[in-house]
Amino acid sequence: MNEALLRSLTPSVLTVLVRRGADFAAAEDAVQDALVEALRVWPADPPRDAKGWLVTVAWRKFLDATRADTARRRREDRVEEEPAPGPAAAADDTLQLYFLCAHPSLTPASAVALTLRAVGGLTTRQIAEAYLVPEATMAQRISRAKRTVSGVRFDRPGDVATVLRVLYLVFNEGYSGDVDLAAEAIRLTRQLAAAIDHPEVAGLLALMLLHHARRAARTAPDGSLVPLAEQDRGRWDTGLIAEGVGILQAALARDRLGEFQAQAAIAALHADAPTAEETDWVQIVEWYDELARLTDSPVVRLNRAVAVGEADGPRAGLAALAALDAALPRHTAVAAYLHERDGDLPTAAQLYAEAAHKAPNLAERDHLTRQAARLNAHRRR
Repeated sequence: MNEALLRSLTPSVLTVLVRRGADFAAAEDAVQDALVEALRVWPADPPRDAKGWLVTVAWRKFLDATRADTARRRREDRVEEEPAPGPAAAADDTLQLYFLCAHPSLTPASAVALTLRAVGGLTTRQIAEAYLVPEATMAQRISRAKRTVSGVRFDRPGDVATVLRVLYLVFNEGYSGDVDLAAEAIRLTRQLAAAIDHPEVAGLLALMLLHHARRAARTAPDGSLVPLAEQDRGRWDTGLIAEGVGILQAALARDRLGEFQAQAAIAALHADAPTAEETDWVQIVEWYDELARLTDSPVVRLNRAVAVGEADGPRAGLAALAALDAALPRHTAVAAYLHERDGDLPTAAQLYAEAAHKAPNLAERDHLTRQAARLNAHRRR
């Protein structure tokens, strides 16, 4: 059974059902039922046309559910005959499905959450962490979004800004290593950039390419994280860096700055430095100032504190950090790093240990634990 094939076909099958009149929540349920049926039937009797089989079975599941639900009898009256089995078009509908999920009846935040859950494949927990809210709060938001679009025809696509936000979050989750979605996010953003002439689309694509260029150097052979300053820059993909910088320069030349262009500019400055010591931290702080002005994001201000610590010294970084909410994700890890830079090793070791307990994934937890152990070992010498 090729589960990867099933996952790759899900967006296209869901799009077909939505186009044929199924409301989103019912279509999602029908597709899930079809996937379960495929897992049961395919090992013994694999279909010649996998997508066509899934479309047919999912449509049947939708029809069965519609007929069983008296509250949807008006929809049942509009349902025409069941489509006959047969080959389905080999088109990639994923990007279009992103636009359809960004429905005008939803707020941007709800549209992003719904798309990440239904199309991006992220869990409610992962989405909640991206939005810095409790998992229960995000679950309620997604449920409300489903109720809002229940019974709505998805014939009006949402705006580009919402789709960009979804692609950005999908890429970040993939880049973290929890879910391998980074390459898919890049693929879809390339499609979007080819279809839409917009500087922020270009900025997002440049940002993804510049970050993805460093991916091979981000982990050691044992799977442990390698901080940016310690990465082997010879392993960075210079082709992706050159492409990302070229796309960014063309976008910035249009003088319509947005947050993704600003983030890409910061990534480009890191990529341009031959060594960590030669990084232009002063210019990076200036870009973080622009980014904070554009977004007013606490995460941006947290990253800015690190940059200030590099540009003006660790005590300046700690002063910038003191103005932020200590409950921010990775706040404790940043404090540990800046205290270590300032020579306060006992405090840094304690903070690294605390940060390890708060880490969102195993790789980061192991890295922070090793940092604490390293400083404790140094103190015992």
